[in-house]
Amino acid sequence: MRGMLIGIRITAMIGWLLACIPAHFASQLIYRKSRLPRIFLGGICLIAGVNITRSGERAGDRTILLANHVSWLDIPILAASTGTAFVAHDGLADSVFLKWLCEMNDTVFIARTRRATVARQVDQVRSALERSPVLTLFPEGTTGNGRDLLPFKSALLSAIDPPPRDVAVQPVLVDFGDLAEEIAWAGDEPGLDNFFRILGRVAELPVTLHFLPPLTGHELDGRKTIASAVQSALTRAGAAR
Repeated sequence: MRGMLIGIRITAMIGWLLACIPAHFASQLIYRKSRLPRIFLGGICLIAGVNITRSGERAGDRTILLANHVSWLDIPILAASTGTAFVAHDGLADSVFLKWLCEMNDTVFIARTRRATVARQVDQVRSALERSPVLTLFPEGTTGNGRDLLPFKSALLSAIDPPPRDVAVQPVLVDFGDLAEEIAWAGDEPGLDNFFRILGRVAELPVTLHFLPPLTGHELDGRKTIASAVQSALTRAGAAR
């Protein structure tokens, strides 16, 4: 039964991708920016059995979301709910297929270990915000166990230090509730194993996006302060749910 469900869902995802590709390019011609990535990723959530609930609202016309990272599902969930593009480490660009999918959604690839590229990364982020009003970054740098936040890598926030003018910096908690540890892609688990494990679930998968108050004042004084303020906000929200 589990194997059959995985097969059905993978077939549906491939069919949905093939249906969206021509519409994506047609949308680019008509609107200059395609509207299909959000629709496509929303469909991936539906196929995977995800039921999204929102708590709070995105702040401002242009927003940088700083989110906890639990699973590969975080990306379609956030994109389907907000239309966000993402800041990702450049290792993802090593896969031609993943790079192509990411670039369809205006992903910004940054080099996490080369400090000499920070100025270029700032320009990339600001350019991305001109194309997409919402940009998401995962300060943990990788997925955790779904229960505890990993230490934030403040270096990942160099590209938004300081944040671009008139752009809100807002924490958002991706909350899978009691299912978080089951869903989490943690430890040495291969990515495909996590992918198949989630697609093999029969029950609906509820998730709540908690949009927390945006950072203000001294909370924006440098990347380390931003990292600390966001980690504190997400920890409090996780404890209060």
